[in-house]
Amino acid sequence: MRHAWLYPSDMERNEARAIFGSVIPAMVTPFAEDGSIDFDAAARLADHLVGQGCDGILLSGTTGESPTTHTPEKNELIRVVKEAVGDRARIMAGAGSNDTKHAVRIGEQAVESGADSLLVVSPYYNKPSQEGIAAHILAVADAGGVPVMVYDIPGRTGVKIGPECSERIAEHPQIVAFKEATGDVVGGIARGRATGTAVYSGDDALNLGFLTHGGVGVVSVVAHVAADRYRAMVDALDAGDLARAAEIHHEVLPLVDAVMGEGLGAVMAKTAVALQGHLPAASFRLPLTAATSAQVARLRSAMEALNYL
Repeated sequence: MRHAWLYPSDMERNEARAIFGSVIPAMVTPFAEDGSIDFDAAARLADHLVGQGCDGILLSGTTGESPTTHTPEKNELIRVVKEAVGDRARIMAGAGSNDTKHAVRIGEQAVESGADSLLVVSPYYNKPSQEGIAAHILAVADAGGVPVMVYDIPGRTGVKIGPECSERIAEHPQIVAFKEATGDVVGGIARGRATGTAVYSGDDALNLGFLTHGGVGVVSVVAHVAADRYRAMVDALDAGDLARAAEIHHEVLPLVDAVMGEGLGAVMAKTAVALQGHLPAASFRLPLTAATSAQVARLRSAMEALNYL
C-alpha cells in the first residue's frame, strides 16, 4: 500500500496517462438514417475530439450505446477510429456485458481490432455476489492481455464493487485503474490508494474533486463539447494552479447539468455534437430516443454561454 502523501507519484501518474490518456471522451457512436453505424462520421468526430485536446478515446461505452451495437460493429469502429487518430490518442474499448463469456469475446476481439486497453464494467442487472464480480472482471482481464480500467457505477449496475473485491482484482497485473462513478470522491481515492491503482473520474460534476485528491484524469461525457476546457483544467492542476482549475470546473458546471442532469448523457452528448455540426444528425437506436425540444433549448443555452455555439 502506498503512503497517502505519495499517491500518486509523478511516475505513476505519467504511466497511467501513457496507457489511457488524461482527457478521455466516452465517445458517442454515430448512426446513419438507416440505423447503421456511420463510420465516416465516427472518424471525423474522433479527429475533432483529439484536436480539442483529448489524448484518449473510449469507444463502445454506455455513452456509445454499446448495449445496442453488435461485436462486429464494435470491432470495425475500433479499426476506423484507430486509423483516424493514429498515435495522437490511446484507444480504450468497452468490454461490458452481464454475460461473462460474451464480455471475454468482446474484449478479445477489441484487442485484435487494435484497442490499446479495455474498460470492464461490473456485471449489471444480474446483481452477482462480490465473488461473481471478481470472477467476471478477472476473466476479461485474463483473456484481453492489455491494461484494464475497471468501471464501478452502481447506479446502473445495481451492485457496488466492494473493498475486498477491489483489492483482489487489483492484484491482476493488467488491472491498473478504476473509473469512479460511485459519487464518492473520498471512497474512490481511498480505493486507489489501497489497491495501488490509478483513479479516473467518471462523473463530470466531480472532476475537480477527483483530480485534486489524486485522480490522474477524466473519462468524460461533457468532453464532447468542453474538451478544450478539461484539457486546460488538467494542465492547470499539473502546473499547480488550483485556482485556475477550479475556475474552469465551475464555469463548465451548467453545461454538465444540461448534458447529464436527467441521466441522458448519451442522448445529450450526441445532440450537442450534432448542434455543432460534427455529426450529420443525432440519431439513436431504441430504446434511446431524441431529446425533447425543452432539453435541446436548455442544452443550446448552456453551450452558447460558453461560446460552443
